[in-house]
Amino acid sequence: MIDDHSSSSLVVPASTQDHSQGVLSAAVVLVMYGDYQCLRSAAVYKLIKIIRQELTVSFGEDYLCFIFRHFPQTQIHPHAQRAAQAAVAAAAQGKFWLMSDTLFDHQQRLENGYLVEYANDLGLDIPQFLKELSKQVHVDRINEDIEGGIQSGVTTTPALFINGIRYTGHWNTTELMAAVIAASH
Repeated sequence: MIDDHSSSSLVVPASTQDHSQGVLSAAVVLVMYGDYQCLRSAAVYKLIKIIRQELTVSFGEDYLCFIFRHFPQTQIHPHAQRAAQAAVAAAAQGKFWLMSDTLFDHQQRLENGYLVEYANDLGLDIPQFLKELSKQVHVDRINEDIEGGIQSGVTTTPALFINGIRYTGHWNTTELMAAVIAASH
C-alpha cells in the first residue's frame, strides 16, 4: 500500500541538473514527466509553452520555471527511449528545447534516421550526436529521471507537479493556468 504522500509529491527536487526554462527560484516551478511518443505529453507540452509565454508577459521571466523530465514508456512506445536520448544529446550541444519541440511536433517519425535529420536541421555536430546515441551515453541521465518519477508515483505520462505537488486537474489552458497562479500565492 502506497501512502498518499509518495504519490502526490515530487521526491526529487528541481535542480540545475534539470532541463529548465526560467529560473529555479521562480514563484512557480512546474515539472513535467513526459514521453516524446505520447500524444497527450505532446499536447500538454504545447499547452505549458503557451501558458509560460502568457505568464511571462504578465508577470515577468521569474514567474514560472518549466522543467522537463524524461519518462519514456518503452513498453508501449518503442521509439520514446531513443528520442529521449536524442534530446539529451541535443542538450549537450545547447539545443534541448529546440530538439524537444521538434520531437513533439514529429512524434509519428522518431526512428533513428529522422532523429539524425532533426539534429542536422538544428545544426548539431552530427558525428558527436551519433557517437553519443550509439554509445548510449545519456541512458543513465534518462534512467535517473525515470527513477525519480517512479519514486514520486509517476506511472504514466504526462505527469505534472506544480511547486512539488502533483497536478490532478484537467489538461486545459484555463485549469492549468489557474493552478499555476494559485500555487504562486
